[in-house]
Amino acid sequence: MVLISGKIRKLLVDGGLATLQDWRQARERGGNLLETLISEGKFTPDALLDSLSRASNLPPVELSRVQPDPSALTTISVETCLEHVLLPVSLNRQVLTIVVSDPFDVLLLDDLRRRTGCQIQQILSHPAEIKQAIENAFNAGTKQVEELIQEVSGVADLELHVEEEVAELDIALGSGDDAPAVKLVNMLLVRALKAKASDIHIEPLDRGIAVRFRVDGRLDLVMSPPKALLPAINSRLKILAQLDIAERFAPQDGKFQIRYEGRQIDFRLSILPVVGGEKAVMRILDTGSLSMRIDSMGYEPVSLLHIKEAIKAPYGMLLITGPTGSGKSTTLYSCVKEVATPEVNVTTVEDPVEYRMDGVNQVAVNPKRGMTFAGALRSILRQDPDVVLVGEIRDGETADIAIKAALTGHLVLSTLHTNDAASTVTRLVDMGVDPFMVSSSLLCIGAQRLGRKLCEGCRQPVELPEEKLLKLGFLESDLEGRELFGPNPKGCVRCNLGYKGRFAVLETMFFEEELRRMIVEGASVHDLKRKAIKQGMLSLRRVGILNALRGRTSLEEILRITLGDE
Repeated sequence: MVLISGKIRKLLVDGGLATLQDWRQARERGGNLLETLISEGKFTPDALLDSLSRASNLPPVELSRVQPDPSALTTISVETCLEHVLLPVSLNRQVLTIVVSDPFDVLLLDDLRRRTGCQIQQILSHPAEIKQAIENAFNAGTKQVEELIQEVSGVADLELHVEEEVAELDIALGSGDDAPAVKLVNMLLVRALKAKASDIHIEPLDRGIAVRFRVDGRLDLVMSPPKALLPAINSRLKILAQLDIAERFAPQDGKFQIRYEGRQIDFRLSILPVVGGEKAVMRILDTGSLSMRIDSMGYEPVSLLHIKEAIKAPYGMLLITGPTGSGKSTTLYSCVKEVATPEVNVTTVEDPVEYRMDGVNQVAVNPKRGMTFAGALRSILRQDPDVVLVGEIRDGETADIAIKAALTGHLVLSTLHTNDAASTVTRLVDMGVDPFMVSSSLLCIGAQRLGRKLCEGCRQPVELPEEKLLKLGFLESDLEGRELFGPNPKGCVRCNLGYKGRFAVLETMFFEEELRRMIVEGASVHDLKRKAIKQGMLSLRRVGILNALRGRTSLEEILRITLGDE
């Protein structure tokens, strides 16, 4: 039974709307006293609102014309709203406006201020309207998501997902909940895996949610659920990743794992507070890609030869560079797979550990506990390693320790964020590493990008002027009897707007005596690159052109991911 403050009883009795006897009899019947008195005809809802409004100096509102703000609905649970017959309708700069039927419940107001961290502003309505508005507001998300799931997947397809695939997800995640947010999250994971997406973006808009998948490097909008579901979706993801669901104003990172079609799939979750709520991004890490051997990665023969020679060396450093999402980790893991044998002690330090590998000692960076790249690397070198993988060289201290390890009998594999192989040398020098130590330790530097592959089922031949092709980096010998292809802008049932899948574009700078001497002498990036090309290095642009000539990708894709050599 909802408690009604004594002030309302006195107000109704003194105003002649009800007697004490009416009040006692309504209390004996149970339920909401005001609703009971209204249903018995003691007074009308308008008379009640008028009396309460004059006594409390608060305005009444017609709830049927009010659209609650989704962000306000997230501040108070539906159970609290039903228990106290109230509804949050607006949230503006930490001022929460709620509709109440009892404006004199001071203890409730204090409790709401403490729970929400907001100043409370009240407006009035009668109980029946508030209850109906609560049902409409909180059930809208459930109805919309059910319609959304059916619209996206189809009824028959949805049953298959729920019974077979999503059920398997629920077993792995330890959840049997049928809440809309749980269903929607499960469906998003399944759809992303089927689409072979690398990332899932869930971001708040003014009046909804944008869910986007990154497929083959391209972000595409896949659905727009109601914004009222955003807090529940983010809470579900935080629970899966074992994050703090009460924290909404600080970034959080975590990970979780599911089982899908017999494979273990890792998801790396990042939560970032943005205007309008929290944005969630999940990186999908499929351990299936780890099974690729370096011979099957599709590198140019000369680049593959450079990589293999580097990882066969007893000591020295192999660096793979490129932007985030360029496949550096996959390349390094393939290298580790090539050298990891029972006779070789391989140890890694990563942030985070993206893939688990048997027979490899993997250390996760944890700065909060003092486990940094540099600190972990110092300890690893006391563990008698043969091969050390450093997830990323981020500062001068880590670079210095890694290079000293490469000079003292260890094979060191790592990544660095630079634009090409030659600029990696100057980046290390800028970090404070002595040029002589850089030249003495480096075996090979690879710069990598990921390009989209043309769909072989619908690609189209294209014709371009020879002058333009030569200006872009083609050789005259490239143009004899060769045909270039481009994407079909409409695509087909097997591809995404003319592209399907991605491949690695890799340039490798292998260090021989003359390049080492140039580093010590302080040669520029351009001089190092020109010398490496003369010695047989294939630049990113050149590797891209070779793939375009084979019909593997389009020229426009190569121009998108690479720069010219001049």
